[in-house]
Amino acid sequence: MAIKITGAPCSWGVDDPKNPYLPSWLKVLDEAAAAGYKGLELGPYGYIPLDLELVSAELKKRELTIVAGTIFDDLVSEANQENIIKQVHDICGLITKLPLEEKEEGQHFKTPYLVVIDWGHDERDYAAGHADTAPRLKDIDWSRMIELIKKVATIASKEYGVRTVVHPHAGGYIEFADEINKIAEEIPYETAGLCLDTGHLYFSGMDPVEWLKKYQEQIDYVHFKDVNKNVYDEIMKEKIRFFDAVAKGVMCPLGTGNLNYPAIYNTLQGMNYNGFITIEQERDPRNSDTSLRDVKASLDYLKSIGF
Repeated sequence: MAIKITGAPCSWGVDDPKNPYLPSWLKVLDEAAAAGYKGLELGPYGYIPLDLELVSAELKKRELTIVAGTIFDDLVSEANQENIIKQVHDICGLITKLPLEEKEEGQHFKTPYLVVIDWGHDERDYAAGHADTAPRLKDIDWSRMIELIKKVATIASKEYGVRTVVHPHAGGYIEFADEINKIAEEIPYETAGLCLDTGHLYFSGMDPVEWLKKYQEQIDYVHFKDVNKNVYDEIMKEKIRFFDAVAKGVMCPLGTGNLNYPAIYNTLQGMNYNGFITIEQERDPRNSDTSLRDVKASLDYLKSIGF
């Protein structure tokens, strides 16, 4: 396998760019480089400035590249579609001009990727991880979301040469097994691929090894997380928002939780997966003082098992 390990600002608690407790984006860059990462995701829209010269200079100082940008927003509401399309242009217009990684041999599509995540619905946020009780979208709303994702992917590809990957995420309307299956069926691979996340799969009741194998032909990009089983078992008894569960420590450094990373490594070998894996450990940004320690520990752990 030809694999590069990268990081993401969510490991510093950066998910909501309006959160008043977020660390400086320059601190995130400093610590990502100090931990040994060579590549980083841009993070949520609005966190790292949309200033090409400034951001490019700061990345070059630290010998960092950008592997992906993210749309983390409501993909369902018709009223939000114009906002989503603006994000596509703003993000792709920036990430394609920043320092980038070379394409690995065997990698399906070059970076940077546009990671697309549905988010922003209370009724699903409180049902994160509960496949049996979480409400599902009506057919008309699901179809509208699918068409929007296709439109996003087409703009990103045709206007910027950026590959779109759909990321199932706990607490959004693309989370559970039935929804991932529908995404894979209804969005042709030539239009967009999948970014499967080991931690979100586990959180939402799926075996990461099984799902990596199942969709190996449609996976372009992978996220790694680990889950603290004791915290997970407790929060699954509560009615709790996903990021409130995160604040309780449900995500932990790789190798310290309940996911079997040696088995995941063997699975990726069997798939002949080549390309990028991004380590994430979502947290409350008020706990970002331990981010450097944790992201370095996760990277060191992966190296210790063969990555």
